[in-house]
Amino acid sequence: MTIKNAGTVIVEKPVLKILYQDEYLVAVDKPAGLFVHRSFMDKDEIYFALQLLRDQIGQYVYPLHRLDRPTSGVLLFALTQDVARLMGQAFSEREIQKTYYALTRGHLLGDGIIDYPLKEKLDDLGDKNVSRDKEAQSATTNYQSVATASLPLPLGKYSSVRYSLIKCQPQTGRRHQIRRHLAHLRHPIIGDINYGDNKQNPFFGEHFGFKRLMLIAKQVSFLHPVTAQTLTIEAEFDTQWQQVFSEFDWSY
Repeated sequence: MTIKNAGTVIVEKPVLKILYQDEYLVAVDKPAGLFVHRSFMDKDEIYFALQLLRDQIGQYVYPLHRLDRPTSGVLLFALTQDVARLMGQAFSEREIQKTYYALTRGHLLGDGIIDYPLKEKLDDLGDKNVSRDKEAQSATTNYQSVATASLPLPLGKYSSVRYSLIKCQPQTGRRHQIRRHLAHLRHPIIGDINYGDNKQNPFFGEHFGFKRLMLIAKQVSFLHPVTAQTLTIEAEFDTQWQQVFSEFDWSY
């Protein structure tokens, strides 16, 4: 929400939706477009998930993983350094199961494993002193086609546009892994300005009335580091996702 005041646009401070909280952990539903924390790329940004959550619950929080700015969904934080260390070990030992949903170009059918090594993604400024000669790192993603749809509208040389809803479970944690893996299959995620389709993205934005990366971190499952109980934390599809589902007659 924005308010104009004497020519200045004032952005209302967001309130994060808390999906889970106890004395050790807290999970929020990060909206698309919000950075997790400050970085060299965000000089014009006002709000960040870490600072928003800290102010909202009144205590310091420790981010446990990252979501790209355009990706929405479940974002985990620890409330103590000890829990952050334990969860960090669980992430590094691949004991955290993350489930994403992506809307992709074309009809991607069936299921499988994308086993395709990825070169480390480096930032021109933040990683300027890091070697560019590193070998590609192993990267695997399980995927499953959930639904497909077509719109009888011409685009380029095609008489219709096709979409797929894909469930993805990354087994490694490379930067932009799901985005790059689906692009490798030639089914890039809608709204992906780095790896996507420069015809489909504008068409989608004009047809649906919004532009964003159609990727959501839908669910995170893991053993609680203190209670040893199995936790499954899930974010809901937001109104823009629901708009797409309604047009394609998909259930969610």
